Amino acid sequence: MRTFDFDPFRRTSVGFDRLFNLMDESLRMNPEDHYPPYNITRVGEDRYRISLAVAGFTPEDISITAQQNTVAVSAKVRKQDDAEFLHRGIAARSFDRRFSLADYVEVTGASLENGLLLIDLERKIPETMKPRRIEIGSGAPANNVTSIEHAKAA
Repeated sequence: MRTFDFDPFRRTSVGFDRLFNLMDESLRMNPEDHYPPYNITRVGEDRYRISLAVAGFTPEDISITAQQNTVAVSAKVRKQDDAEFLHRGIAARSFDRRFSLADYVEVTGASLENGLLLIDLERKIPETMKPRRIEIGSGAPANNVTSIEHAKAA
């Protein structure tokens, strides 16, 4: 397993704790945790989609929870009939998959189509955080300075 020491960066950086924690967590991930398979795609400038292969699950079996900077997808396997499988190639096991989201990324919708769970995400930056153009006036600045004189004591 690879390890990386982030301490030199932590000592000289302020406010990057979340980034370092994400990197630490990704290095500790279990390499066998690949179920269910998924894709992450960009579908627009500020829009993304997570597609999870969830064949055999119904919308009632799946739970999606959005919290601050995280979306969690979990599913529980329903009790199956007593069928005798000669070959079982379709995985039917419970799972819990978590995705870390950047600041201001929100879940905007989810659907189940053809065995794929589609989770739509969008980055919604508040107006106060967006760059804004400052108009430059021409001519002399308005002189709205008011002078207050003190009364002289006689």
